[in-house]
Amino acid sequence: MSSRGASAVGLGVCGAALLAGCAAPGSAADTYGVLPAYLNAVAAHHDAPVTASALRPALVGEGEVVTVQLGEGTVTAQVTGPEVPGEGLPFQSPATTCTWTVTLGNAGAPTPIDPAGFTALDHFGHVYPVAEVVGRPAPPAALEPGRTVSFQVRAVLPTGEGLMRWAPNGRDIVVSWDFEVEND
Repeated sequence: MSSRGASAVGLGVCGAALLAGCAAPGSAADTYGVLPAYLNAVAAHHDAPVTASALRPALVGEGEVVTVQLGEGTVTAQVTGPEVPGEGLPFQSPATTCTWTVTLGNAGAPTPIDPAGFTALDHFGHVYPVAEVVGRPAPPAALEPGRTVSFQVRAVLPTGEGLMRWAPNGRDIVVSWDFEVEND
C-alpha cells in the first residue's frame, strides 16, 4: 500500500473513532468534567420553594411562588404577567399598559394587603407605582389564614425587561419577579 493509501486509511479510522466517541451515550463528551475546587458546591434543589424576607430578599422568575417571611408569620406570593394589549399589531409602541395578577395565600396569621406595596422597575432603573385595575374587585384589607386572594395591578412601562417588586411594609423589598414587556 502506498503512503497516500495508508494516510487515507489512517485518517478514516481516526475519523470514525472520533465520531464514535462523540456519539457514544454516557461518554466523556456528555459532561463538562469536574468543577474546580475553588467553586463552592451547590446542592441541586429543583423546584424547591424559595423563601424571602427583608433580610434575605429573593429574585425569581415571573410566575414563581415565593414563601415570604413577615413579622407576623409567612405568606405565599406569586406574580404573573405582564399582560399587554395589542400584541401582534403592525405598530409596536415604545411603551404599553401592563397588567399583573398578584396571588397571596397560605398566611400564617392575618396579613395586611396593600397594593401600593408593589412597584415596577424598568430596565432603565425607573420605578413605577402600580394601581389597582379599575372595575376589578379590590383586595380585602387583610389576608386571613386559610384564604387565597388574587387581584390585579397596572402601570404603563416601556418595552423591555423589568422587575415587579413587593415591599409589604412599604419600605423593604422582600421579593422581585423578573419580567419582560413585549408587544410584538
